[in-house]
Amino acid sequence: MTTTDDTSGASATHPRFAEALRALGLGDLADEVRRFPEATRTATEAAAAIGCELSQICKSLIFAADGVPVLVLMDGASRVDVERVREELGAGKVTRAKADVVRETTGYAIGGVPPFGHRERTRVLADRSLLAHDVVWAAAGTPYAVFPMEPKDLVATAGATLVDVRERTG
Repeated sequence: MTTTDDTSGASATHPRFAEALRALGLGDLADEVRRFPEATRTATEAAAAIGCELSQICKSLIFAADGVPVLVLMDGASRVDVERVREELGAGKVTRAKADVVRETTGYAIGGVPPFGHRERTRVLADRSLLAHDVVWAAAGTPYAVFPMEPKDLVATAGATLVDVRERTG
């Protein structure tokens, strides 16, 4: 695979995320981080930069379930069905979290939120669609950096519960 990244490794990793990797015993993963000169803020931008399928991108999305932040990990080709999230959590109301809540909860800006290594621990749901691939790519703390990981390892590291919360098509 060839990429147009200008930097790889630890220097491409957000300092907070690099620290989280070390704390989790995953310091070697920092060497797998790829930084791109153009933003990989959206799943489409990330897939184009990496040269992978859109569904191989792992989106880290923060929602508010009855006002409590919850992280949903979703493949890049799918959308989260908030009603299914609400049912899964037994919540009264689920909405997308505002940008300030995302930053306050995770320590990262929207477009760069990794699937783990957040400032605050939250409940994590991971859609089963992520398991369709051998490797998925997720944000590494900035809108310009991503890292690869086996989906089962990513789900385990994030402490996620596997669920079916993507929008149904057709």
